[in-house]
Amino acid sequence: MIDALCVGAHPDDVEIGMGGTVAGMVRRGLEVAIVDLTDGEPTPAGSSETRAKESAAAAAVLGARRRTLDLPNRSLFDGVAERTALAEVIRELKPRLLFLPYPEDAHPDHVAAAAIGEAARFWAKFVKTEMSGEPHYPEKVYHYYAVHLRLLKKPAFVVDISPDLAAKMDALRCYASQFSANPRNAEVLPTMEMMARSWGALIGTAAGEPFFCREEIGVARVEDLV
Repeated sequence: MIDALCVGAHPDDVEIGMGGTVAGMVRRGLEVAIVDLTDGEPTPAGSSETRAKESAAAAAVLGARRRTLDLPNRSLFDGVAERTALAEVIRELKPRLLFLPYPEDAHPDHVAAAAIGEAARFWAKFVKTEMSGEPHYPEKVYHYYAVHLRLLKKPAFVVDISPDLAAKMDALRCYASQFSANPRNAEVLPTMEMMARSWGALIGTAAGEPFFCREEIGVARVEDLV
């Protein structure tokens, strides 16, 4: 059993949306895994081999384990095979928390990944099934924010990532084929840092990452809130 499973449609989605939170969880002794539903290719300056090396390096920076499923980039849909593939990972790793992309986005793969994740959470608890592994149902689902739409939504909570912003940015720099080697994306990394500092400013810290939840969230001790 692990503490958290973070699902992305492509390598770098998790780092963009919650890289600081992943680094913080690992720093505090939690066990975190990342699963990319696709290898993210083709892209203008990348290849499957390059993306595999970059994503492995980024995971090492954050301290998380990682795997990539063999689902099609650009053609990702919420179907039986896709639900089964992710549900089997959930049944194997048994995460307590499940993190998924924000479900409203211009990128169809991100929308599909959110739907696949929600369905796979439910499918993972099936008893009478041909899926591998033992039944498991993650306690909570949270959605991280890595969207292509120019919209601002009010989150359920913002995680203080002040001690882990550097790790987030170092992990993102591992994706040279997507950022430094692609002139069209030259401003992505500065923008990611600016956004993290903006979210942090809203909670009175140096940096933050927003999360969303369909269900109510309980706290044990109100004095622990930032």
